[in-house]
Amino acid sequence: MYKVNCLNPIAAVGLNNLTSDYVKTDDFSEANVALVRSAAMHDLDLPDSLLAVARAGAGVNNIPLDKCAEKGIVVFNTPGANANGVKELVLAGALLACRDIVGGIEWVKANKDDENISKSVEKAKKAFAGSEILGKTMGVIGLGAIGILVANACDALGMNVIGYDPFLSDAQKSKLNSGIKTVTDLADMYKDVNFVTIHVPALPSTIGMLNKDAFDQMPDGTVILNFSRDTLVNEDDIEAALKSGKVRKYVTDFANPRVTHMDGVIVTPHLGASTAESEDNCAIMAVKEIRDFIENGNIKNSVNYPNTDLGTPAGAGRVAICAKAGSSVAEKLSAIVGDVAGMTSNTRGDWMYVLADTTAAVSEDAVKAIEAVDGVVRVRVVK
Repeated sequence: MYKVNCLNPIAAVGLNNLTSDYVKTDDFSEANVALVRSAAMHDLDLPDSLLAVARAGAGVNNIPLDKCAEKGIVVFNTPGANANGVKELVLAGALLACRDIVGGIEWVKANKDDENISKSVEKAKKAFAGSEILGKTMGVIGLGAIGILVANACDALGMNVIGYDPFLSDAQKSKLNSGIKTVTDLADMYKDVNFVTIHVPALPSTIGMLNKDAFDQMPDGTVILNFSRDTLVNEDDIEAALKSGKVRKYVTDFANPRVTHMDGVIVTPHLGASTAESEDNCAIMAVKEIRDFIENGNIKNSVNYPNTDLGTPAGAGRVAICAKAGSSVAEKLSAIVGDVAGMTSNTRGDWMYVLADTTAAVSEDAVKAIEAVDGVVRVRVVK
């Protein structure tokens, strides 16, 4: 029996996919699996019982990835499950930036008691006039699951689209509409844009990448859309760019005391994946990943250990090993457990994962011998 703790409410449509081998617990200290959305985990004591964490969403900045890896806890996310919800909000953000829809709505609310409002509006509406997105150029930074959907949707709406992603694979590029241009240098994008939307994780190389240097390369009046991570935009520089007119509007999904007091900013309260469909999709994917890991030892969509798949167990036993990269455990395994029916070993950064089927059941003595191999941090008998 595996104990599952939900640190945030997780959609029932996902939890319903757990079998009778799983039971929910409100006590994190006894959990084998944790399901989380936005709850901060950095200050939590990670119990020795914890085998895996699944983030029902893409971002994992609320999870201590290194700390988990050191304890052999595999962390999953659900890339693409909420992509359509975010895509639609990006489009809404672009339209809100072009047309003063918010200002118009507020005017109507303020004048709701005017008996002649239908006439008054004809004079007032000129204050809310805007522009259209047709024929404008959208620059998309990051062509992952969300970025590709955004790029294709903007192309379908008649925009010119330029995409940038230094890690774009041929498979990902094939998903882009044929009319979309891709560049390998951001300068080639910035010089032509009317809009820039960013869809990359917050890494040392990306934090603050939308800054004065970037804005200075853009035409005056560019709109910046940030539905990825607030730290990707330098707030000092965006405020200065808004004041100078270099940036016309900044639309962000991340409210904080700084941006909410800036003129020219449209802030939404982290609504990117806040749709029933996105929450359902993320929950279903997270549970699917957890079950494949717990029941088969397979890893898909981990952010701290390498993806590894050996299918369903084919031998009498199956053992899963988390170790530091460079460990010799894979080479020593057959000497410890006897004949190996099948094995795969992959490395990601500082960590490796070994999954092996054995022709005989894996004994407690074998587990202890594997644990004694230098670099091994966790051994789990899957079968």
